[in-house]
Amino acid sequence: MYLFLAFLMVPIIEIALFIQVGGVIGLWPTLAIVVLTAVIGTWLVKTQGRMAMGQLRSSFQQLNDPAEPLAHGAMILFAGALLLTPGFFTDAFGFALLMPPVRLAVYRYLRARMTMAQFQMGPGSMHGRHYPGTAGKPDDIIDGDYEDVTQRERPKGPSGWVDGPR
Repeated sequence: MYLFLAFLMVPIIEIALFIQVGGVIGLWPTLAIVVLTAVIGTWLVKTQGRMAMGQLRSSFQQLNDPAEPLAHGAMILFAGALLLTPGFFTDAFGFALLMPPVRLAVYRYLRARMTMAQFQMGPGSMHGRHYPGTAGKPDDIIDGDYEDVTQRERPKGPSGWVDGPR
């Protein structure tokens, strides 16, 4: 229901704002503002996205929980979509999501309402497990499956897929 209301109300708000702003400053300045916000927004999304990718790489290298950098990256991506959508209302939300304090507040709000069951990654995730006979070194264990692929004796003659020569 909320999604339906958003798809219904956002275009109505955008059209109303275009009419109001266009009536005050005129058509061409209004269009120039829309194009300018898209260009500036694209540049900001690019720079913020690079910073978020750097934070994500750092969390992977340090084997930390990547949830926060991933959430920031998703919000930056969403902000980019909002900024490329023509309109003043969507631009306001897009520029707000590009501000790190706003993203942090949104992340904390969402994190308080979610529960993570388990997070595990890389060889560091095996800490605390004991493997008998390995002195606690899980790197010495190789887990695998096998299949017997020895050649079976093939019957002489055609394979059965095609008829032999006639």
